[in-house]
This record gives sequence, structure tokens and C-alpha cells, in this order.
Amino acid sequence: MDSFVEWGIVGLFISAFLAATILPLSSEVVLTTLLLNGLSPATLVIVATIGNVAGSLVNYALGYWASLSVIKKWLRMSESEFVQAERRFTKYGVLSLCFSWMPLVGDPLTVMAGVLRIRLLWFLILVTAGKLLRYMVLSYMLLRVS
Repeated sequence: MDSFVEWGIVGLFISAFLAATILPLSSEVVLTTLLLNGLSPATLVIVATIGNVAGSLVNYALGYWASLSVIKKWLRMSESEFVQAERRFTKYGVLSLCFSWMPLVGDPLTVMAGVLRIRLLWFLILVTAGKLLRYMVLSYMLLRVS
């Protein structure tokens, strides 16, 4: 494997991991670059999904173990915003984790899953399904138009 491929895959994993945390980063640019350079779409989708789910696990752990004041500060949420987020999660249930890939709502969803002590197995299944489907659709659309 040449160094572009190796470093590209490592870079994709890191960008996908960091993008799933509350850092304002995106993995789409890295994924797009690698896809357009002919790397295996299947490999890239798998690596991006694993990295993104791993980053979501950081959010889950924060919600599970950190105090509410730390969580609110980290997410920059007021008390009323936190209560609203908790109500939304409770209203739509655990299936809302399928949308953890969405900008702005995804990170709070994964943190709230930890706060509410959602079973880790369900968390992993639903978050992985949503993120995998997202990367598959994104890759397919990009390759279809290019």
C-alpha cells in the first residue's frame, strides 16, 4: 500500500472521529478527496463509519460519566435547552439515535443517550446504522455525479 493510501485512511479515521465529537469539524472533505482519488469506496465507508461511531462513543461516555454541569458547559447548553433536549430524546425515543449523523442535533443526541443510560448495545447498533447509511449514500452520490 502506498503512503497516500495509508495516510489517507488514517486521516479519514481521525477526521471522522473528531467530527463526531463536539468539535466543529467535518469528515466529508477527506472522504470526498479520497473517493475522487480512486480509493476503495467500501474501505472508505467502513473506516469513516468506525471513526465516526468511535467519536460518538466519546460523547456517550461524557454523558454517562460527567456531571450535568460539565455536560451543559461542554455543549454550551442552558438549563432550559438541556431540558428540551432531554424531552425530545424521550419523546422520539432510542430510534432518534439513527439521526446522530445530523449536524447540530447529532452530538447532543449521543451525549443525551449517555445521560439517560441507554443500553450501549442499542446505542452502537442505531448509531452505526445511521452513520453507515449516511456514508454509503454520500459516497454513492459523489461517485454517481463524478
